[in-house]
This record gives sequence, C-alpha cells and structure tokens, in this order.
Amino acid sequence: MMFTDRGVLALKPRATRYVIWEENAYGQGSLGLRVTPTGTKTFVYMYRFDGKPRMQTIGSYPVVSVAQAREAFGKATRVREEGVDPGSDAVEQHRAARAMLTVTALVDEYIERYAKKRKRSWAEDKRILDKNVVPVLGRHKVDGVTRRHIVALLDDMVARGAPIGANRTLAVVRKMFNWAVARDELPISPCHGIQAPAKETRRSRVLEDTELKRVLGRLHGIPTSRLTQLALHFQLLTAQRCGEVLGALWSEIDIKNALWTLPSAKVKNGEEHRVPLSKQALDILKQVKALRSDSPYVFPSPRSKGRETSEPMVETVMARAVNRNLTAFGVAAFTPHDLRRTAATHMTAMGTSRLVVEKILNHVDRSVAGIYDRHSYDSEKRAALDAWGTKVFDLLLAGVLEAEAEARAAVAAATAAA
Repeated sequence: MMFTDRGVLALKPRATRYVIWEENAYGQGSLGLRVTPTGTKTFVYMYRFDGKPRMQTIGSYPVVSVAQAREAFGKATRVREEGVDPGSDAVEQHRAARAMLTVTALVDEYIERYAKKRKRSWAEDKRILDKNVVPVLGRHKVDGVTRRHIVALLDDMVARGAPIGANRTLAVVRKMFNWAVARDELPISPCHGIQAPAKETRRSRVLEDTELKRVLGRLHGIPTSRLTQLALHFQLLTAQRCGEVLGALWSEIDIKNALWTLPSAKVKNGEEHRVPLSKQALDILKQVKALRSDSPYVFPSPRSKGRETSEPMVETVMARAVNRNLTAFGVAAFTPHDLRRTAATHMTAMGTSRLVVEKILNHVDRSVAGIYDRHSYDSEKRAALDAWGTKVFDLLLAGVLEAEAEARAAVAAATAAA
C-alpha cells in the first residue's frame, strides 16, 4: 500500500505483531509500518548492508507523520548509497543520548573534578547548586538545558525575593557549564548571553571603634555555635576573605612560626600568600583546636562531625550569624566581608602604609613597580597585624565591660520595676 494518514489510521491491531510495507523502487529498501497488538504503530526502514538484512526504527505514528517518515526514509537511503550504514548513525546517536550526563551528574563532576581542586569557595558552590539548581534541573540531560530554563530559574529566585542569590547562582552555573563545554560535554553553554538579573552596588561599610567595641563585646555571647563566633573573630584579626578563612587547613598553619600560608591553588590571584598570625589570632586557633581536632579544616562544618569525610563551614553560616544578631550587637547592618574592609581601613588609619595593607589583603599590584618588586613584606605585614591584634583585644575588653555594665543595669531596672 501507499501510506496515507487515512490508510494508517484504518490499520487495526491483530493478535500478533505485523508489518505493512509501502511500495517502492527496487533496491531502495522498504519503508514499513509495524503494528503491535496494543495498537502502537511505528515506522521502520528495512534494507540490506554488506549483504545482511537490517532494520532501523524511524519513529511512532502520529508523533512522526507519514511525510516525516518518508523524509527520514529518503535520507537513510541516500546515506546507504554513500556506503554508510544508516542504522549505525542512529544507534550511536541513541547511545550518546543515553550516555549524556544529567545536570545532577554534571554538578557532582564539576564539584569533585574542578571546584574542590581549584576554588577555595567550592563548598559554597556546592550549596548553591544543590539548593537552587538540582531540584529544578537535576533530571534534565545536560544537552537539553536551554537558555530559557536558566532564565526561568533565575526569574523564580528574583520573584522569591533573592535577587543577589540569583546573581550568585548564575555565576556558579555559568562556570559549571563553561567547564562542561571545555571538556566537550556540550557545544555551547546555555548561559551564553544571560545577564545578571539584579544590579549590585559596591559596598563601603566600615565599622567604627564604637561599633567594633559593641560587636566584640557581644560576639561570644550571641546564640550561634562557638566555632562560628571564633571564625568571625579570626577573620577580623587576619583581614582575609571569608572563603579563605573557612577553607583554611591545619596543614597550612605553622603555629611555631605564627604563620598561615595559603597555597597558590586556593588564592584568587594564583600566588602563594603568607599571613602572619598575631598573638590574638593564635589564641583563637588554640580555642578552635580544643573544640574540633577531628577535621583537617580549621573551621569544619558541624554536619561533618564524626564522618569519615570532612567539609568546611559554608559562608552563609557566618552571614546568618551576623544578620540574625544585629539587634544584640546594637549596630547598623554589616556582613562578614565588611570585617575585612574594616580591618584594612583601621590599619591604614593606625599608620600602616597602603602598600602593606594591600599585601595583607593579597591584592594584585599591576603597576610596573609591583611587577618588579618581589619583596615578601612579611615583616611589615607582621608588624601591622600585631598592632591590629592589640587594638582588637583592647576593644574586646572595653566591649565586654560595657556589655556587663548594661546587663547589670538591666537587672537593676527589672528588680526596681518588680
């Protein structure tokens, strides 16, 4: 028969599967329609290759129309005439589709093979992907994720009131898909051309002496884990990035020489960075060691306690601890990263040269002098951080005394009212 929609629809199922063949020119192979007892109708292509009979499935009707089946039949015939088995291409494409990574699998590979080895903030990347991406796109094949999928995911985050979170998610997802492209898992990233959904303004928050005194005096009494309190205190003393503090390993800490060495693989500018540790910073590390000695990380995640594998604390833990206790601190809103800016500003105000502060912050000096100046500045950095540690200690003592006085006053007021 010649296939038509009317003729195909009229075919009825039988007790056993059967195939109806369409008339065709001799030697071209045959276009057939396979009908199962359940009524499923599938176009097939019967041909011979290397003297052996072969059959290729084209697709099910009506998903594949009669016209589309004939087009596929013609294409397969031309491929066969060129000396290529048309069925082999279909088999390889099917195998490739089945072997294609899901987004969940890509996330796992990206974290294990790239982020953990090259990003000090890999734990934060994992948290963002597990929370915002995997639940939405996890079951999709990587090559099936489109720009529309990414835009919809980001739009939903903005609608939920997390515009900055959407920006961070886009940054991590873009990095992950670019990595997949570089590994030839994809021809092009679905994030290509997508702009950050929210506008961000550069922060300039610096805590003054009176604010630092209040924060330090109340920091070790806020309702959060002791390890989180110590991490915030350590960041203020060292002026390093949150991710660097939380990703610090005990193997990088030299207690005897009071030195923390960040390897090039974990540093933003790709160069080894040495941070002299003040007496106050060493005291924080001793307290941390007494709390958690079962992890290679200085500030491990509480969820990893007792497990064979250990993970560092994520940055959001510090951010939440600050944000939820602003009332207790009695100061205007600030973030953990503001502590780094605060330390730098105060050290400059205390007389430390901006060059030395830049070295402490590990900012890249791209000037000609910076390129040729290979002095380590370790002694200058140590003097600056020692002086800063002393000031922080003085502010801490003053803050504790102030907090105790406020507590006594509150008790007296309550007693008088009673």
